[in-house]
Amino acid sequence: LMAIPLKSYLQPLIIMGVIPFGMIGALIGHIIVGIPFSALSVYGIIALAGVVVNDSIILVDFVNKSVADGMDILEAVIKAGTERFRAIMLTSLTTFFGLLPILTESSLAAQMVIPMAVSLGFGILFATVITLILIPCLYVMLNDIKLTRNALVSGGAKSARS
Repeated sequence: LMAIPLKSYLQPLIIMGVIPFGMIGALIGHIIVGIPFSALSVYGIIALAGVVVNDSIILVDFVNKSVADGMDILEAVIKAGTERFRAIMLTSLTTFFGLLPILTESSLAAQMVIPMAVSLGFGILFATVITLILIPCLYVMLNDIKLTRNALVSGGAKSARS
């Protein structure tokens, strides 16, 4: 479904490429906190996938708009990273700090929610850093691959960046 508004089959893959890194962050969070990974942790990872994808969409959408306005792809990626950095960091940090009271709760009722909060909180922290690095890199790499493929198919010897 994401391919329709983005008008690309590759961009949804770029956007969802950060989800596995969020899962890694969730596992690292469980190790740090010392809470065993459980079925409730998986629910946190499902929520995590939605939040992490939103951060990726913010970057990709900004790059697409800049490219549509005539900007070079590399410039657009750099501009997206610098101009959307604050929005992405604030979204992720407020989510993590909003989960801290749940993470520090010791009541019996909270024990059911803590694995979800650990997965979501630590997954967001890890995936945010990866999002700010991986998404721009993937965007540029996949665009270069697409341009090179198009040049080879058309038989031209044009540079992939021209």
